[in-house]
Amino acid sequence: MKTRASATGALTLCGLLLTGAAFAAVKTYQVTGPVLEVRSDLIAVQKGKDRWEIARDPSTTVKGGDPKVGEKVLIEYRMTATSVEVKTPAASKKKSK
Repeated sequence: MKTRASATGALTLCGLLLTGAAFAAVKTYQVTGPVLEVRSDLIAVQKGKDRWEIARDPSTTVKGGDPKVGEKVLIEYRMTATSVEVKTPAASKKKSK
């Protein structure tokens, strides 16, 4: 029984490590700029002439205190698809004989 439990534990550990590696493979990006707006679900910053709105949730970590409008921040984010719709090309027209 001890061998079976060890094998199960090893398989579980391997699964967790592979899952972690899959999440670590997701590319992260950064944007830096002054804060324009802060909400519980969003932080907006100025990047050049553009306003960047980055969603956030309770799992978002904040270092150095709560961001305030006007303060310069560095935001690390990931791009994640929320849905995918496949557009099939229109059926090709049949040539008449």
